[in-house]
Amino acid sequence: MLRHLLLWLSERPRLRLWMETSAWAERLTKRFVAGLYLDQALEVCRSLNARGILASLDHLGERVGSEAEARASVDDYLRALERISIEKLQATVSIKLTQFGLDHSERLCAENVERLVEAARRLGGMIEVDMESHQYVDSTLRLVSSLHRRYGSVRAVIQAYLYRSERDLEELCQLGIPVRLCKGAYREPASVAFPRKRDVNRNYRRLSEVLLTRGVYPALATHDPVMIDHAIRFAAASGRASDSFEFQMLYGIRRDLQEQLTSRGFRLRLYVPYGRAWYPYIMRRLAERPANVFFLLRNLLRR
Repeated sequence: MLRHLLLWLSERPRLRLWMETSAWAERLTKRFVAGLYLDQALEVCRSLNARGILASLDHLGERVGSEAEARASVDDYLRALERISIEKLQATVSIKLTQFGLDHSERLCAENVERLVEAARRLGGMIEVDMESHQYVDSTLRLVSSLHRRYGSVRAVIQAYLYRSERDLEELCQLGIPVRLCKGAYREPASVAFPRKRDVNRNYRRLSEVLLTRGVYPALATHDPVMIDHAIRFAAASGRASDSFEFQMLYGIRRDLQEQLTSRGFRLRLYVPYGRAWYPYIMRRLAERPANVFFLLRNLLRR
């Protein structure tokens, strides 16, 4: 019930406006958001790299209201790619297509994202194209496939809670497109997604095996130690080298597991969000692991 409530709250625009402009917002967000500005996020990336951890920068935002906002998002990410290259950081960038105009037109979005992928290829970087709610899956996969065919330098995301994901994953593997596998963080109807956590977990395990068998440098995004242990055992049994795949986690979540993985020599990348449009992101993170709600409340009550 708490998870469904948090996801519902993540979609309330008036609540979002109030939260993102409140005076105490920094106390709420600093555990999970690297900062409001690129320089703050880059400092986090430097710190992570020094600890042997990779990063993926996400300038928070989605569902922009105009073409001008979509093009401004391109400029923001181009600056991030340039700084990553100049500072020789071990980092990618993660994007949401609705931040680049997908709700306005697929053509507009494709033009905007192509500029980023061209820059990433030139600079030796990578664009990780996040998956949003189910109505965007087809258009997202079309765009990723087209960009991969022309440029490379892109990674797709597949969500284990969708019924269709096994078929989509098989097609991406056949095309040689790198994939990040996650469980999924949007409020979806039972007509398209597994409603029960145990079914999502079962599908995640199955899809992780597909990726570790046939995927190109797969990324397994999870904070679940059961899923992590399963992937490690399966990879070892399949003869997959530990440097031929990576785990991904969110900045500020399960630091204990992060340390365990890096100490054992596994590759780990943290998703590092920054920017003012943090409210939907934070609410989905709380819904993924409701125990984080109590963590935040404890911190808000501290001086």
